[in-house]
Amino acid sequence: MKKEFGPQIKVKLIPGSGGVFIVCVDDNQIFSKKEVSRFPDEGEIVGLIK
Repeated sequence: MKKEFGPQIKVKLIPGSGGVFIVCVDDNQIFSKKEVSRFPDEGEIVGLIK
C-alpha cells in the first residue's frame, strides 16, 4: 500500500478471530471477506481505493 500511495496512507491491523478480514477507508468499508467468501486478489484493494 505505501508503495502505491506513499506516506500519506495509514494502515492499521486490528487483531480478531474467526477469519474476519475487512478493509475500510475513512470509516467506509470497501472489502469484506465475510461478504464475498474470499480474500482479495492481488491488487484488488489498491484498485478499490483508487
